[in-house]
Amino acid sequence: MPLSNEQQPDPAADEKKKNSTIVETIQQLGQTTTPVAESNIHCMTIIGQIEGHIVLPPQNKTTKYEHLIPQLVAAEQNAKIEGILIVLNTVGGDVEAGLAIAEIIASLSKPTVTLVLGGGHSIGVPIAVAGDMSFIAATATMTIHPIRLNGLVIGVPQTFEYLDKMQERVVRFVTMHSNVTEETFKDLMFKTGELTRDIGTTVIGSDAVKHGLIDSVGGLGEALKELNRRIAERKPAGAGQPGPGVYN
Repeated sequence: MPLSNEQQPDPAADEKKKNSTIVETIQQLGQTTTPVAESNIHCMTIIGQIEGHIVLPPQNKTTKYEHLIPQLVAAEQNAKIEGILIVLNTVGGDVEAGLAIAEIIASLSKPTVTLVLGGGHSIGVPIAVAGDMSFIAATATMTIHPIRLNGLVIGVPQTFEYLDKMQERVVRFVTMHSNVTEETFKDLMFKTGELTRDIGTTVIGSDAVKHGLIDSVGGLGEALKELNRRIAERKPAGAGQPGPGVYN
């Protein structure tokens, strides 16, 4: 018996629903699964301002750490995901949230490659160096400066001691996960004259590599090639051809 008009499947409605889901995913998490081919690489974007325990105004473009951490945990547990690419274009943000993201990236067992596009400023620096290999676009920049507090600061010794200890955590993490020395990193952090009305340094592309902060200048192609090389190294000999999404 033929289906009535009400019972007939509507391809246009199904497609509209699918597109709506994709748009919602982009808006909420900055992620999309638009490509049809299934990939063995999970791409994670860290853009805008890193939001911590305080909710930022709605007009701010933010990356929420409570969104990123579950994604990283899921990627670590998913057997189909063999490598993780982290793409950064961030102005920085909450120090502890940024360090939490950086620590979880550094502790992943799967190969991780970071790519700085546009900017990887402030607390974005520890995240940029947290991967197994880091790349920076030739025109991308990284701003290194001392820890600052927004709003009212109570002028007591404990406040400054807290800031100093937090700053040491950042310095320790960056020097542990990159080739920059503590002396060089602190020199960049406390340099005067580089930033208007402030202290710190902005390094561009090749300068970040020269100082040892980032491993190499490169873009998406180089980052994917390196990630897939590391994925191939982890596979046992004779495991067969690489899966979908591999960039040879």
